Amino acid sequence: MKHGSPPRRTPPRAERACPCGLPAAYGECCGRFHAGAAAPTAEALMRSRYAAFAVEDEAYLLRTWHPTTRPPRVEFERGMRWTGLEIEDVSGGSPVHTDGTVTFRAGYTYRGRPGELREKSRFARHQGAWTYLDAVATA
Repeated sequence: MKHGSPPRRTPPRAERACPCGLPAAYGECCGRFHAGAAAPTAEALMRSRYAAFAVEDEAYLLRTWHPTTRPPRVEFERGMRWTGLEIEDVSGGSPVHTDGTVTFRAGYTYRGRPGELREKSRFARHQGAWTYLDAVATA
Protein backbone atom coordinates (compact mmCIF):
# COMPACT_ATOMS: atom_id res chain seq x y z
CA MET A 1 0.00 0.00 0.00
CA LYS A 2 1.85 2.93 -1.35
CA HIS A 3 2.61 6.34 -0.03
CA GLY A 4 1.08 9.58 -1.40
CA SER A 5 -1.13 11.28 1.15
CA PRO A 6 -4.57 12.46 -0.04
CA PRO A 7 -7.07 13.64 2.57
CA ARG A 8 -8.54 10.87 4.72
CA ARG A 9 -11.76 9.40 3.45
CA THR A 10 -14.79 9.77 5.64
CA PRO A 11 -15.45 6.50 7.49
CA PRO A 12 -18.71 4.81 6.59
CA ARG A 13 -21.65 5.71 8.77
CA ALA A 14 -21.93 3.40 11.76
CA GLU A 15 -24.96 1.57 10.35
CA ARG A 16 -23.42 0.87 6.92
CA ALA A 17 -21.79 -2.46 6.04
CA CYS A 18 -18.24 -2.82 7.31
CA PRO A 19 -15.53 -2.76 4.61
CA CYS A 20 -13.92 -5.89 6.14
CA GLY A 21 -16.65 -8.11 4.68
CA LEU A 22 -18.19 -9.48 7.87
CA PRO A 23 -22.00 -9.30 8.00
CA ALA A 24 -22.04 -6.47 10.56
CA ALA A 25 -22.42 -2.73 10.49
CA TYR A 26 -19.20 -0.69 10.51
CA GLY A 27 -19.94 0.77 13.97
CA GLU A 28 -20.38 -2.68 15.52
CA CYS A 29 -17.49 -4.23 13.61
CA CYS A 30 -14.23 -2.45 12.71
CA GLY A 31 -15.49 1.02 13.57
CA ARG A 32 -15.31 0.21 17.28
CA PHE A 33 -11.63 -0.75 16.91
CA HIS A 34 -10.91 2.41 14.93
CA ALA A 35 -12.54 4.33 17.79
CA GLY A 36 -10.23 2.76 20.39
CA ALA A 37 -11.42 -0.72 21.38
CA ALA A 38 -8.72 -3.41 21.32
CA ALA A 39 -8.98 -6.16 18.72
CA PRO A 40 -9.28 -9.49 20.59
CA THR A 41 -7.57 -11.63 17.92
CA ALA A 42 -5.02 -11.30 15.14
CA GLU A 43 -7.78 -11.92 12.59
CA ALA A 44 -9.91 -9.12 14.07
CA LEU A 45 -6.89 -6.82 13.88
CA MET A 46 -6.24 -7.88 10.26
CA ARG A 47 -9.84 -7.14 9.30
CA SER A 48 -9.82 -3.80 11.11
CA ARG A 49 -6.53 -2.80 9.44
CA TYR A 50 -7.98 -3.70 6.03
CA ALA A 51 -10.99 -1.51 6.85
CA ALA A 52 -8.60 1.25 7.99
CA PHE A 53 -6.86 1.11 4.60
CA ALA A 54 -10.29 1.28 2.93
CA VAL A 55 -11.26 4.42 4.87
CA GLU A 56 -7.67 5.78 4.96
CA ASP A 57 -7.36 5.91 8.73
CA GLU A 58 -3.61 6.51 9.09
CA ALA A 59 -3.75 7.04 12.85
CA TYR A 60 -5.28 3.60 13.45
CA LEU A 61 -2.81 1.89 11.15
CA LEU A 62 0.15 3.47 12.93
CA ARG A 63 -1.32 2.77 16.37
CA THR A 64 -1.70 -0.93 15.55
CA TRP A 65 1.71 -1.35 13.89
CA HIS A 66 4.43 -2.99 16.02
CA PRO A 67 6.96 -0.31 17.05
CA THR A 68 9.93 -2.30 15.69
CA THR A 69 8.55 -2.22 12.12
CA ARG A 70 6.25 0.84 12.14
CA PRO A 71 6.97 3.42 9.42
CA PRO A 72 6.87 7.12 10.26
CA ARG A 73 3.77 7.59 8.07
CA VAL A 74 1.21 5.69 6.08
CA GLU A 75 0.36 7.40 2.85
CA PHE A 76 -2.39 6.23 0.54
CA GLU A 77 -2.22 5.73 -3.21
CA ARG A 78 -4.55 8.05 -5.11
CA GLY A 79 -6.94 6.08 -7.28
CA MET A 80 -6.84 2.96 -5.04
CA ARG A 81 -10.14 1.52 -3.82
CA TRP A 82 -10.25 -1.64 -1.70
CA THR A 83 -13.13 -3.86 -2.80
CA GLY A 84 -13.11 -7.02 -0.68
CA LEU A 85 -11.27 -9.17 1.83
CA GLU A 86 -11.09 -12.95 2.04
CA ILE A 87 -9.30 -14.64 4.93
CA GLU A 88 -7.65 -17.84 3.67
CA ASP A 89 -5.86 -19.12 6.79
CA VAL A 90 -5.29 -18.19 10.42
CA SER A 91 -2.61 -19.65 12.66
CA GLY A 92 -2.41 -18.72 16.34
CA GLY A 93 -3.57 -15.20 17.05
CA SER A 94 -6.28 -16.13 19.56
CA PRO A 95 -6.78 -14.36 22.90
CA VAL A 96 -4.39 -16.88 24.51
CA HIS A 97 -1.58 -16.59 21.93
CA THR A 98 1.27 -14.08 21.78
CA ASP A 99 1.72 -14.26 18.01
CA GLY A 100 -0.16 -15.37 14.94
CA THR A 101 -0.45 -15.20 11.18
CA VAL A 102 -3.32 -14.37 8.86
CA THR A 103 -3.18 -15.22 5.15
CA PHE A 104 -5.60 -13.22 3.05
CA ARG A 105 -6.60 -11.95 -0.37
CA ALA A 106 -7.62 -8.33 -0.74
CA GLY A 107 -9.32 -7.14 -3.89
CA TYR A 108 -8.90 -3.63 -5.17
CA THR A 109 -9.31 -1.37 -8.15
CA TYR A 110 -6.51 1.01 -9.01
CA ARG A 111 -7.42 3.75 -11.44
CA GLY A 112 -10.30 1.60 -12.63
CA ARG A 113 -8.29 -1.62 -13.08
CA PRO A 114 -9.02 -4.60 -10.80
CA GLY A 115 -6.27 -6.33 -8.88
CA GLU A 116 -5.58 -8.52 -5.90
CA LEU A 117 -3.08 -8.46 -3.05
CA ARG A 118 -2.24 -11.82 -1.47
CA GLU A 119 -0.29 -11.76 1.74
CA LYS A 120 0.60 -13.68 4.89
CA SER A 121 0.70 -11.14 7.71
CA ARG A 122 2.43 -11.72 11.03
CA PHE A 123 1.02 -10.33 14.25
CA ALA A 124 2.49 -10.08 17.74
CA ARG A 125 1.29 -8.74 21.03
CA HIS A 126 2.93 -5.56 22.24
CA GLN A 127 2.08 -4.29 25.72
CA GLY A 128 -0.87 -6.69 25.75
CA ALA A 129 -2.43 -5.55 22.45
CA TRP A 130 -2.31 -7.19 19.04
CA THR A 131 -0.08 -5.39 16.56
CA TYR A 132 0.82 -5.92 12.92
CA LEU A 133 4.47 -6.98 12.65
CA ASP A 134 5.20 -7.59 8.97
CA ALA A 135 4.13 -9.60 5.93
CA VAL A 136 5.26 -11.82 3.13
CA ALA A 137 3.57 -11.58 -0.27
CA THR A 138 2.16 -14.90 -1.44
CA ALA A 139 1.60 -16.21 -4.95
